[in-house]
Amino acid sequence: MAACLPSFNGAKLDDVVDYVTYVFVPAFFVWHALLVPDRWSMVVAGAMLLSSAYGFNRDDAKTADHFYTGFPSYWNIAAFYLYAAGWPEGVNAAVLLLLAALVFVPIRYVYPSRTPVLGRLTVGLGAIWGIVMMLMLWRMPDIPRPLLWASLVFPAYYAVISLGLELRRRRP
Repeated sequence: MAACLPSFNGAKLDDVVDYVTYVFVPAFFVWHALLVPDRWSMVVAGAMLLSSAYGFNRDDAKTADHFYTGFPSYWNIAAFYLYAAGWPEGVNAAVLLLLAALVFVPIRYVYPSRTPVLGRLTVGLGAIWGIVMMLMLWRMPDIPRPLLWASLVFPAYYAVISLGLELRRRRP
């Protein structure tokens, strides 16, 4: 491919596609699905867009040892859960603004498909979680609460393993 397009950088295109699908589309959804109070919709969507623009452009956004630095712009997942849970608009706004702030906090989050620690467990749990998410999508808008709560096992695991590895890394 390099011979055909010598100045083409697939990594940049990957970042553009990721930004559109993981950031722009969910921000647009948050704005138009009325997930946050109307007076806050532009602020929250703007925080999602701008914080992730910063996050995507960090030199250390993806580390050599396969971690993301700062909240890794999983806005599509956040928007899905907020929509599925049916929480009050003010709670949704607070959650999204907290996640936007976490983009700037230099905590390293696991790159799920490339993690060197507990890789098979992470990928296995991630596959099960993907199936559960498809079931939830199929059941929308009437998602059984037990299914919704069970689906949070993987995100909780992801947060715990990421924070645990970060704390271990920071120990002297």
